[in-house]
Amino acid sequence: MVNAPHEAMHRIFQEYPKLFSRVSEVLGVAFSPPTSTTVMPTDLTETQPVERRVDTLLRLETEDDEPLLLAIESQSGKDPDKPASWAYYASYVLAKYRLQPMLLIVCQDRATAEWAARPVSFGPRQWPLLTLRPLVVGPHNMPVITKPAEVRKDLELAALSAITHAKNPDIGAILKAMSTVLRDETDDVKNPIIEFVSQGLGKLPAAAQWRTLVAVDLSFYKSPIFEEVREEAQTKGRAEGRAEDVLTVLTERGIDVPEEARERITGCGDPETLSRWLRRAVTAASAAEIFEAE
Repeated sequence: MVNAPHEAMHRIFQEYPKLFSRVSEVLGVAFSPPTSTTVMPTDLTETQPVERRVDTLLRLETEDDEPLLLAIESQSGKDPDKPASWAYYASYVLAKYRLQPMLLIVCQDRATAEWAARPVSFGPRQWPLLTLRPLVVGPHNMPVITKPAEVRKDLELAALSAITHAKNPDIGAILKAMSTVLRDETDDVKNPIIEFVSQGLGKLPAAAQWRTLVAVDLSFYKSPIFEEVREEAQTKGRAEGRAEDVLTVLTERGIDVPEEARERITGCGDPETLSRWLRRAVTAASAAEIFEAE
């Protein structure tokens, strides 16, 4: 299923194509850094009514004068049909472009990554015709980067690492190191990194931590996503302040506030509603009376 983490895990390579050579180095496989990159069409559909579309396909020119076609797939879970699709992608681009293909799978959980990394053979048991061996990136082999000095060495790799470790218990320290470094970067450097990490975290709990860090540590960052965050934070702050005012007025007037009423007041996130309750609290004979007209 296409979602924000899915898109971030492969599109980051479109934005930073040299990232592949650094990732391959982490995985212990040497690929020369590309000297130039071309984003290729991802539609691998043939004339038959069967659509096959790879997530990202890059043509990497290298210093070895051996162009490479790099297919990148984001994988969120085990899918027994995927290896056949991946084998199709590899054979199709080889036949179409006459360039050697490589497949990189990016995952956010160890079980999926280890499943995707297993060699899969196609053909009779007695004589396998083809063996698929993709490179796989996931929390099992990407570094956990929690120190700003390490983030500065390779910002793009650190961003991908943060995405793959989105479920790691240390994700708070990982994201704090990222935001600390990004404070000193120019907008053209930090803005895409912030967005990729935000998309990569999706709806996981770590996403809220990242949004808070960006709102606090990177207060001048401008983005539709984080402008919305700031507005939400400002609204929440106003609501919390007015809720305290309502309780203070009732307490000063000697009005008993039952726990149910207290929870309703503090749980309200609408500043306008709380303003009405505050005005009623000035003359109400009981806490329940401020809710009567609602």
